Amino acid sequence: MQNVTQARKPLLAALMSFVLPGFGQLYNGELNKAIWLFLGFAFLTVPGMALIALYLPSGWMLPTLLMSFIMTLATWGYGIVDAWRSARSKQDYSTHAWQLSGVYMLVLVLCDVLALPLLTAYVRAHQVEPLRVPSTSMEPSVLKGDYFFADKRYNCPGCKEGVNRGDIAIFANPNNRTMLYIKRIIGLPGDHVQIKGNAISINGTMLKTKETVTPNGIEVTETEAGRQWITVWTQTDKLMPAIDLTVPAGQVFVLGDQRSSSMDSRYFGTVSLQDVVGKARQVWFSIGENGVRWERLGRVLN
Repeated sequence: MQNVTQARKPLLAALMSFVLPGFGQLYNGELNKAIWLFLGFAFLTVPGMALIALYLPSGWMLPTLLMSFIMTLATWGYGIVDAWRSARSKQDYSTHAWQLSGVYMLVLVLCDVLALPLLTAYVRAHQVEPLRVPSTSMEPSVLKGDYFFADKRYNCPGCKEGVNRGDIAIFANPNNRTMLYIKRIIGLPGDHVQIKGNAISINGTMLKTKETVTPNGIEVTETEAGRQWITVWTQTDKLMPAIDLTVPAGQVFVLGDQRSSSMDSRYFGTVSLQDVVGKARQVWFSIGENGVRWERLGRVLN
């Protein structure tokens, strides 16, 4: 088949690279550059985020996340400008046999409709997932309006980290499996959990180590196996359910840190371990009624 001489259209090349990095380079016949631009963009947007969220020290997360965002935009912008400039120089361009509209459409479907969504879905299911907290049930540890990374390499076959008391876990709501909840794991399978007032004991050992009365209620410091967290009881006159149970096999008992206004295992019962899908790791953004809470950005959740 004889190649056809056909000038490249700069605006079309730029628009193609805007839709998909490297797509405009493919239109310009620069196959090698198209592949590297697409791979670079794909790595920065999906696996790059997982690398930053899971493997870098917490202090590096925010600057690295910002740098990754800038590099992603730079890669995208470079692809658009480069495609436009390259097309301008190809006014006497001999098209390749493979440069057909059907091939372009196939590449767009494979890369933009299949490859990127599948890669994103895999990372969110097995590595890390960004989530937002819509309620106050985990305050003061996790605030309403916190955006955080959930570690999905948790409580799964082959995972290095199993479920422990004190973990801030992500799990499917037992009454609505399309909804994810965030609560703290208090009891493991076989544990004897007793709750009376704001006193909680696990296997006969009290979690409460300190109680402080504040204008907003009672703050209770709880400790388990060297880990420590603060819970809040804002409605001290509200009658809470008394609990005395042994956690069934394959189940966990969960509580919100905002004990007076949390829908948790006191009301819907224990949660199946199979429904625990992740662990809250680190806040990457936070916004409240008064704007961005800059002091929370990068905070490790424990």
